[in-house]
Amino acid sequence: MSKKVRLAIVGVGNCASSLVQGIFYYRAKSVDTHKGLMFPDIGGYKPGDIDIVAAWDVDARKVGKDLSEAIFAPPNCTTIFYRDVPYLGVKVRKGKVLDGVAKHMKEFPEEKTFVISPEKEDELEEVVAHLKEVKADVLISYVPVGAEESARFYAEACLHAGVAFVNAMPTFIVSDPQWAKRFEERGIPAVGDDIKSQLGATILHRSLIQLFVDRGIPIKRTYQLNFGGNTDFLNMLERGRLATKKISKTEAVSTLIPYDIGWENIHIGPSDWVPWLKDKKIAYIRIEGEHFGGVPMSVEVRLEVEDSPNSAGSAIDAIRCAKLAKDRGIGGSLISISAYTMKHPPKQFPDHVARKMVIEFIEGKRDK
Repeated sequence: MSKKVRLAIVGVGNCASSLVQGIFYYRAKSVDTHKGLMFPDIGGYKPGDIDIVAAWDVDARKVGKDLSEAIFAPPNCTTIFYRDVPYLGVKVRKGKVLDGVAKHMKEFPEEKTFVISPEKEDELEEVVAHLKEVKADVLISYVPVGAEESARFYAEACLHAGVAFVNAMPTFIVSDPQWAKRFEERGIPAVGDDIKSQLGATILHRSLIQLFVDRGIPIKRTYQLNFGGNTDFLNMLERGRLATKKISKTEAVSTLIPYDIGWENIHIGPSDWVPWLKDKKIAYIRIEGEHFGGVPMSVEVRLEVEDSPNSAGSAIDAIRCAKLAKDRGIGGSLISISAYTMKHPPKQFPDHVARKMVIEFIEGKRDK
């Protein structure tokens, strides 16, 4: 069994920047001081055991540069918590644009959006060949919300290259039975869909919903409103790109409510872009219910987080579980780690149950 996880990254944005910084941050720390991790060790793989071997992006300020430089290039705006990322010898290649860039992005200053590289795009056979050449174990897809064609393009590449797939974005691939069957038939692990941050709006909202349910308080209405200043929120100003995102975020919460409260009584989704917030995300959550005797009550919460490191805290576990599954010859959708780290997994479970399932998977007591 390899002692390393050879990782390919699609989309060198804020999330990728936080992930790469985190790998070297934890590599520089001793195991005993690992803080901010849900699982310091997954089947013998620690965060610092991840080696990045390939990367794709479409921005001219990143394509052609070493990944160690590209992760700090505009429009990235996340917190730099580990600047000493060494030269990696991994040149960022020009990815397939397809539907990866929303039309409205051209209306904003280039430092806030994408500058499309004039370099030639890698076609499917070139992506597959490169994944094989660098002997990638796992690919994580960070294509933008709404980039349905792009997400499927890289999933297809993984199927052809025999590379485990982690879908951090809300295109339904791992949770789609037909795609899941293809990964199963080829013996390739897949984790998805739509990353659920380490402690973000979704996991907090789910925890509060579960508390209402467990304490016998009928839920009448709830909302979750999110806004931030990074490129992800700018991209999502085009409402037509939000179909799967809204489904993903809504189902992550609604599936925990064991009764129908009506579509009009649950509203979850991104609401706006505030440029000066940069990678900071702010979420407002409200839940209305009735306690003993049908007396009304409500809970309101305001959450403020740095969005991309929060995402990386889950991604680093999904990646290592995908590699562990590959070591064990397990293919198809990985149910446990998907349920714990993704908003729209193949099957939803309460988070405390999903965590127990992940521990059992790591210990070899369950196959997926």
